[in-house]
Amino acid sequence: MSICPYFDQDKKYCDVGEDYISPYDVVAMSHHCSGRYRGCERFEELANRYPEVLEKTDQLELSPQSDPLRSPYPHPHSERTPIHIKFSNKWPLAYRLNYVKSCYRSNEPRREEITPMQPQTIKNRGLQVLLAGLGINLALGILYTWSIFKGAITDSIAGGGSGSFNWDAASVNDPYAVACLAFAAAMILAGKCQDKLGPKVTCIIGGLLVGSGFILISQTTNYWAWVAGFGLMAGTGIGFGYSAATPPALKWFSPAKTGLIAGIVVSGFGLASVYIAPLAKYMLASFGLQQSMMYFGIAFAIAVSSLGLLIVNPPAGFVADPSANNSAAKAVSTVQDVAPMQLFKNAKFYTLWLCFFIGSGAGLMVIGSAKGLAKASMGEMAFLVVVIMSVGNAAGRLIAGVVSDKIGRATTLCIMLAFQACLMFAAIPILGGQGSHPAVVALIVTAMVFNYGTNLSLFPSFAKDNWGMKHFGMNYGILFSAWGVGAFVLVRVSEMLKVKTGSMDSSFIVAGVLLLVGAMMALSLRPQKAAAPATEPIFVEEEDLVLQEAND
Repeated sequence: MSICPYFDQDKKYCDVGEDYISPYDVVAMSHHCSGRYRGCERFEELANRYPEVLEKTDQLELSPQSDPLRSPYPHPHSERTPIHIKFSNKWPLAYRLNYVKSCYRSNEPRREEITPMQPQTIKNRGLQVLLAGLGINLALGILYTWSIFKGAITDSIAGGGSGSFNWDAASVNDPYAVACLAFAAAMILAGKCQDKLGPKVTCIIGGLLVGSGFILISQTTNYWAWVAGFGLMAGTGIGFGYSAATPPALKWFSPAKTGLIAGIVVSGFGLASVYIAPLAKYMLASFGLQQSMMYFGIAFAIAVSSLGLLIVNPPAGFVADPSANNSAAKAVSTVQDVAPMQLFKNAKFYTLWLCFFIGSGAGLMVIGSAKGLAKASMGEMAFLVVVIMSVGNAAGRLIAGVVSDKIGRATTLCIMLAFQACLMFAAIPILGGQGSHPAVVALIVTAMVFNYGTNLSLFPSFAKDNWGMKHFGMNYGILFSAWGVGAFVLVRVSEMLKVKTGSMDSSFIVAGVLLLVGAMMALSLRPQKAAAPATEPIFVEEEDLVLQEAND
């Protein structure tokens, strides 16, 4: 043994081992009880008084001269630098003592290795993480109120004068489009950060970036400053915060509830406009655009960073529902974890990416221009459409998650894309006409945004079902790039067509055709049914039977 045989025995042997172990005793153990116990002043006394303790130990360890293969040099522990342990109080912490014992009693298994984890003793923080993720998305959903900010910028361009926005009319949506693109690009980096550093750090980074971006644009009307502040900084921050909310929540709940949990968490992003739209309307009227951006930046930086502290991953080995015995749980248990680089070798990834590109781009095209679409029929009350459509956005995410758990992700996606295409074609006479009823306008815009919201619930579930949870953060980040590219391309194309033609009709036609293509592609995502075994008899030529009998 490398530790004194009298160490950790009864009190009568050695006082280093009593119930009361002081920091001095810990230092004594590290200096003398490991490998150099023969130099202890009490060893000879204890050896003479209690020889029976020595008889129970390994004689080779006590008599190194009797082992010809044993090195004649001193024990390596005797030459090492002493361990210095600093304690902030009188009593050493339990984990410090366990660490010291584990280092010097390497022949004994550690406590955590011999004590299996009991899932029932782990506090389930699923509800805490779910609500915190919902709150984070309620703050980050300010992206969907861009149409209100866009209206203020457009009015400033038209009004002119000192301190106004001197932008090109076709570039008004550029900060929003860049924000969507940065959002998607940041999801890849944020997914890697979430997998490596955890969701808390990722979320705090996101909150600080969003706050910094809004504070920057509050100080200027320069086009490039808004592209950098709202587009790059706020968009990247939204990506970091968004990516940190959903994966931990999915890990705390049963696989059978994947669609429901994903829908609840991301519904906050769509529901944010319910309170941000009227609040933004009030603040713009009271403080102006730039001062409002300052207040929003400070508030959301604090909110997102604070809620991020409540986001945690479950410990290793955690089982959300050990008693679950359903087909969903069995299916997820057989899913192989796919590394990010392997996605590009998977044909299904490209199909999902294109479907996400089409569905998200078409929806964001409407969201970015929602207030302008409704202004002709609703006047100054057009901002209410932003509020109403946010309810549809959140409802789409939640309902699609629940429905997809029942009828399958691919079937749900196909239905939603086809329905969205029908709405795009129906919008040409309704939204393009001058006499449309406000209620009809609000209804069709809300339905469009409802269908758009389904994408944000379905595709995280697709990623988990097909590629596992080990690399979920980065895998979904790569898939989410379709959202950003779709937003950037289709929003930009829509704005150019609107400036060129003076209406949204061309944009609706392009989006409708693409959505029909996406619906057909979604059909290929349905799981293939296993081939039924052959039940008909197989007829063999008589010559073959004769040859087989001859060989036998």
